[in-house]
Amino acid sequence: MTPLVPRPATVRPGRSADRSADRSAWGALVPVVALAAGLLFATSGQTAQGSDLRAGDVTELSTLIDQRNEVIAAQEDQLAQLEEQTEALTDQAASRDGAVAAAQAEGDGGALSAGLVALTGRGVEITLDDAPRRPDGSLPAGARPDDVVIHQSDVQAVVNAVWAAGADGVAIMDQRLIATSAVRCVGNVLLLHGRTWSPPFVVTAVGDPAAVRAQLAVSPQVAVFEQAVEAYGLGFAVRDRADVVLPAYGGSLDMAYATPSEG
Repeated sequence: MTPLVPRPATVRPGRSADRSADRSAWGALVPVVALAAGLLFATSGQTAQGSDLRAGDVTELSTLIDQRNEVIAAQEDQLAQLEEQTEALTDQAASRDGAVAAAQAEGDGGALSAGLVALTGRGVEITLDDAPRRPDGSLPAGARPDDVVIHQSDVQAVVNAVWAAGADGVAIMDQRLIATSAVRCVGNVLLLHGRTWSPPFVVTAVGDPAAVRAQLAVSPQVAVFEQAVEAYGLGFAVRDRADVVLPAYGGSLDMAYATPSEG
Protein backbone atom coordinates (compact mmCIF):
# COMPACT_ATOMS: atom_id res chain seq x y z
CA MET A 1 0.00 0.00 0.00
CA THR A 2 1.44 3.31 -1.08
CA PRO A 3 1.65 5.83 1.78
CA LEU A 4 -0.18 9.14 1.35
CA VAL A 5 2.18 12.03 0.79
CA PRO A 6 0.90 15.50 1.67
CA ARG A 7 0.59 17.82 -1.24
CA PRO A 8 2.96 20.78 -1.05
CA ALA A 9 1.15 24.02 -0.28
CA THR A 10 0.69 26.28 -3.25
CA VAL A 11 1.46 29.91 -2.68
CA ARG A 12 -0.18 32.31 -5.09
CA PRO A 13 2.08 35.17 -6.18
CA GLY A 14 1.48 38.34 -4.19
CA ARG A 15 -0.83 36.65 -1.59
CA SER A 16 1.54 37.17 1.36
CA ALA A 17 1.78 40.87 0.62
CA ASP A 18 -2.03 41.14 0.42
CA ARG A 19 -2.42 39.42 3.78
CA SER A 20 0.10 41.76 5.36
CA ALA A 21 -1.79 44.74 4.00
CA ASP A 22 -5.07 43.30 5.34
CA ARG A 23 -3.56 42.81 8.79
CA SER A 24 -2.32 46.39 8.78
CA ALA A 25 -5.77 47.70 7.78
CA TRP A 26 -7.54 45.68 10.50
CA GLY A 27 -4.94 46.79 13.02
CA ALA A 28 -5.80 50.39 12.26
CA LEU A 29 -9.58 49.75 12.52
CA VAL A 30 -9.50 47.92 15.88
CA PRO A 31 -8.97 51.10 18.00
CA VAL A 32 -11.73 52.89 16.08
CA VAL A 33 -14.22 50.04 16.64
CA ALA A 34 -13.26 49.81 20.32
CA LEU A 35 -13.74 53.56 20.76
CA ALA A 36 -17.19 53.45 19.06
CA ALA A 37 -18.27 50.51 21.23
CA GLY A 38 -17.14 52.34 24.35
CA LEU A 39 -19.19 55.38 23.37
CA LEU A 40 -22.26 53.22 22.77
CA PHE A 41 -21.91 51.50 26.16
CA ALA A 42 -21.48 54.86 27.91
CA THR A 43 -24.53 56.34 26.15
CA SER A 44 -26.62 53.26 26.96
CA GLY A 45 -25.61 53.38 30.61
CA GLN A 46 -26.44 57.07 30.90
CA THR A 47 -29.83 56.58 29.22
CA ALA A 48 -30.77 53.55 31.28
CA GLN A 49 -29.93 55.12 34.66
CA GLY A 50 -30.07 51.68 36.22
CA SER A 51 -33.24 50.59 34.39
CA ASP A 52 -33.75 47.77 31.91
CA LEU A 53 -33.64 49.11 28.37
CA ARG A 54 -34.93 45.80 27.05
CA ALA A 55 -38.28 46.18 28.80
CA GLY A 56 -39.61 47.69 25.58
CA ASP A 57 -42.76 49.57 24.76
CA VAL A 58 -44.93 47.58 27.18
CA THR A 59 -43.25 49.04 30.25
CA GLU A 60 -43.13 52.51 28.74
CA LEU A 61 -46.84 52.39 27.81
CA SER A 62 -47.83 51.13 31.26
CA THR A 63 -45.86 53.90 32.91
CA LEU A 64 -47.36 56.47 30.57
CA ILE A 65 -50.90 55.33 31.38
CA ASP A 66 -50.22 55.54 35.12
CA GLN A 67 -48.76 59.02 34.73
CA ARG A 68 -51.71 60.24 32.67
CA ASN A 69 -54.18 58.81 35.20
CA GLU A 70 -52.40 60.70 37.98
CA VAL A 71 -52.54 63.92 35.94
CA ILE A 72 -56.24 63.43 35.22
CA ALA A 73 -57.00 62.75 38.90
CA ALA A 74 -55.17 65.94 39.90
CA GLN A 75 -57.03 67.94 37.27
CA GLU A 76 -60.35 66.53 38.46
CA ASP A 77 -59.58 67.68 42.00
CA GLN A 78 -58.67 71.12 40.69
CA LEU A 79 -61.88 71.25 38.65
CA ALA A 80 -63.96 70.36 41.70
CA GLN A 81 -62.38 73.20 43.66
CA LEU A 82 -62.99 75.68 40.85
CA GLU A 83 -66.61 74.57 40.55
CA GLU A 84 -67.15 75.12 44.27
CA GLN A 85 -65.70 78.63 43.95
CA THR A 86 -67.91 79.32 40.91
CA GLU A 87 -71.04 78.18 42.76
CA ALA A 88 -70.18 80.38 45.75
CA LEU A 89 -69.67 83.42 43.53
CA THR A 90 -72.89 82.67 41.64
CA ASP A 91 -74.82 82.46 44.90
CA GLN A 92 -73.42 85.84 45.93
CA ALA A 93 -74.40 87.39 42.61
CA ALA A 94 -77.88 85.85 42.75
CA SER A 95 -78.46 87.37 46.18
CA ARG A 96 -77.98 90.85 44.66
CA ASP A 97 -79.33 90.43 41.13
CA GLY A 98 -82.78 89.10 40.29
CA ALA A 99 -81.83 88.15 36.71
CA VAL A 100 -78.94 86.04 37.96
CA ALA A 101 -81.21 84.41 40.52
CA ALA A 102 -83.76 83.52 37.82
CA ALA A 103 -81.09 82.05 35.55
CA GLN A 104 -79.67 80.07 38.45
CA ALA A 105 -83.10 78.65 39.30
CA GLU A 106 -83.66 77.64 35.68
CA GLY A 107 -80.28 75.91 35.55
CA ASP A 108 -80.84 74.13 38.84
CA GLY A 109 -84.12 72.77 37.47
CA GLY A 110 -82.30 70.78 34.80
CA ALA A 111 -79.24 69.84 36.85
CA LEU A 112 -80.74 66.59 38.11
CA SER A 113 -81.66 65.21 34.69
CA ALA A 114 -78.29 66.37 33.33
CA GLY A 115 -76.43 64.41 36.01
CA LEU A 116 -74.82 67.50 37.50
CA VAL A 117 -75.92 66.80 41.07
CA ALA A 118 -75.45 63.72 43.24
CA LEU A 119 -78.34 61.28 43.36
CA THR A 120 -79.31 58.68 45.97
CA GLY A 121 -82.11 56.15 46.14
CA ARG A 122 -83.16 52.56 45.61
CA GLY A 123 -81.63 50.82 42.64
CA VAL A 124 -79.34 48.08 41.36
CA GLU A 125 -75.68 47.15 41.12
CA ILE A 126 -74.66 45.15 38.04
CA THR A 127 -71.21 43.54 37.77
CA LEU A 128 -69.63 42.30 34.53
CA ASP A 129 -66.35 40.40 34.71
CA ASP A 130 -63.97 38.35 32.57
CA ALA A 131 -64.14 34.58 32.86
CA PRO A 132 -61.84 33.23 35.60
CA ARG A 133 -58.62 31.63 34.44
CA ARG A 134 -58.42 27.85 34.56
CA PRO A 135 -55.63 26.32 36.66
CA ASP A 136 -53.85 25.05 33.54
CA GLY A 137 -54.39 28.29 31.64
CA SER A 138 -56.52 26.64 28.96
CA LEU A 139 -59.66 28.11 27.43
CA PRO A 140 -63.13 26.53 27.48
CA ALA A 141 -63.83 24.16 24.60
CA GLY A 142 -64.32 26.07 21.37
CA ALA A 143 -63.49 29.44 22.94
CA ARG A 144 -61.14 32.09 21.59
CA PRO A 145 -59.27 34.58 23.81
CA ASP A 146 -61.80 37.27 22.87
CA ASP A 147 -64.68 35.08 24.07
CA VAL A 148 -63.61 35.11 27.72
CA VAL A 149 -63.35 38.88 28.24
CA ILE A 150 -65.95 41.63 28.63
CA HIS A 151 -66.38 43.80 25.54
CA GLN A 152 -67.74 47.24 24.84
CA SER A 153 -70.93 45.77 23.39
CA ASP A 154 -71.61 43.90 26.65
CA VAL A 155 -71.29 47.01 28.82
CA GLN A 156 -73.28 49.10 26.36
CA ALA A 157 -76.07 46.52 26.20
CA VAL A 158 -76.47 46.56 29.99
CA VAL A 159 -76.34 50.37 30.21
CA ASN A 160 -78.91 50.78 27.42
CA ALA A 161 -81.24 48.34 29.15
CA VAL A 162 -80.94 50.23 32.43
CA TRP A 163 -81.76 53.53 30.74
CA ALA A 164 -84.68 51.89 28.93
CA ALA A 165 -86.01 50.77 32.32
CA GLY A 166 -86.43 54.42 33.30
CA ALA A 167 -83.46 54.77 35.65
CA ASP A 168 -83.05 58.23 37.17
CA GLY A 169 -79.26 58.03 36.97
CA VAL A 170 -76.51 55.60 35.94
CA ALA A 171 -72.81 55.34 36.75
CA ILE A 172 -69.99 53.04 35.65
CA MET A 173 -67.11 52.59 38.07
CA ASP A 174 -68.58 55.51 40.07
CA GLN A 175 -68.37 57.74 36.98
CA ARG A 176 -71.75 59.41 36.40
CA LEU A 177 -73.04 59.02 32.86
CA ILE A 178 -74.55 61.96 31.02
CA ALA A 179 -75.99 62.38 27.53
CA THR A 180 -72.56 62.72 25.91
CA SER A 181 -70.83 59.89 27.79
CA ALA A 182 -69.32 57.26 25.49
CA VAL A 183 -68.66 53.67 26.58
CA ARG A 184 -65.59 52.45 24.70
CA CYS A 185 -63.24 49.52 25.21
CA VAL A 186 -59.77 48.66 23.95
CA GLY A 187 -59.38 44.93 24.50
CA ASN A 188 -60.85 44.44 27.94
CA VAL A 189 -59.93 47.92 29.19
CA LEU A 190 -62.76 50.43 29.53
CA LEU A 191 -62.20 54.04 28.43
CA LEU A 192 -64.57 56.44 30.15
CA HIS A 193 -64.28 60.20 30.71
CA GLY A 194 -60.59 60.20 29.83
CA ARG A 195 -59.61 57.43 32.27
CA THR A 196 -59.00 53.70 31.94
CA TRP A 197 -60.66 50.96 33.97
CA SER A 198 -60.07 47.23 34.22
CA PRO A 199 -62.70 44.56 34.93
CA PRO A 200 -64.77 43.80 36.85
CA PHE A 201 -66.96 46.63 35.57
CA VAL A 202 -69.62 47.80 38.02
CA VAL A 203 -72.74 49.57 36.76
CA THR A 204 -74.89 51.24 39.42
CA ALA A 205 -78.26 52.86 38.83
CA VAL A 206 -80.98 54.60 40.79
CA GLY A 207 -84.34 53.26 39.68
CA ASP A 208 -86.92 50.53 40.13
CA PRO A 209 -85.00 47.23 40.49
CA ALA A 210 -87.92 45.19 39.15
CA ALA A 211 -88.13 47.37 36.03
CA VAL A 212 -84.39 47.08 35.46
CA ARG A 213 -84.47 43.29 35.76
CA ALA A 214 -87.45 43.11 33.39
CA GLN A 215 -85.69 45.24 30.77
CA LEU A 216 -82.50 43.18 31.05
CA ALA A 217 -84.59 40.07 30.46
CA VAL A 218 -86.14 41.34 27.20
CA SER A 219 -83.08 43.05 25.72
CA PRO A 220 -81.80 41.15 22.64
CA GLN A 221 -78.29 42.51 23.16
CA VAL A 222 -78.21 41.39 26.78
CA ALA A 223 -79.47 37.97 25.65
CA VAL A 224 -76.43 37.62 23.38
CA PHE A 225 -74.17 38.53 26.29
CA GLU A 226 -75.90 36.00 28.56
CA GLN A 227 -75.25 33.27 25.98
CA ALA A 228 -71.53 34.03 26.30
CA VAL A 229 -71.90 34.03 30.09
CA GLU A 230 -73.38 30.55 29.93
CA ALA A 231 -70.90 29.21 27.38
CA TYR A 232 -67.64 30.70 28.61
CA GLY A 233 -68.15 31.50 32.31
CA LEU A 234 -68.17 35.30 32.11
CA GLY A 235 -69.27 37.08 35.27
CA PHE A 236 -72.73 38.70 35.30
CA ALA A 237 -74.50 39.55 38.55
CA VAL A 238 -77.48 41.83 39.27
CA ARG A 239 -78.07 42.87 42.89
CA ASP A 240 -80.83 45.02 44.33
CA ARG A 241 -79.53 47.90 46.43
CA ALA A 242 -81.61 49.78 48.98
CA ASP A 243 -79.33 52.81 48.95
CA VAL A 244 -77.42 53.62 45.77
CA VAL A 245 -75.24 56.75 45.76
CA LEU A 246 -74.39 58.26 42.39
CA PRO A 247 -71.86 61.12 42.33
CA ALA A 248 -72.44 64.22 40.26
CA TYR A 249 -70.79 64.38 36.87
CA GLY A 250 -67.61 66.42 37.24
CA GLY A 251 -66.18 66.50 33.74
CA SER A 252 -66.35 69.05 30.96
CA LEU A 253 -69.66 69.85 29.30
CA ASP A 254 -68.09 71.32 26.18
CA MET A 255 -68.61 69.28 23.01
CA ALA A 256 -65.45 68.89 20.98
CA TYR A 257 -66.91 67.43 17.78
CA ALA A 258 -70.65 68.19 17.93
CA THR A 259 -72.52 71.44 17.60
CA PRO A 260 -76.17 72.20 18.32
CA SER A 261 -78.45 72.49 15.31
CA GLU A 262 -79.82 75.91 14.45
CA GLY A 263 -83.46 76.47 15.34
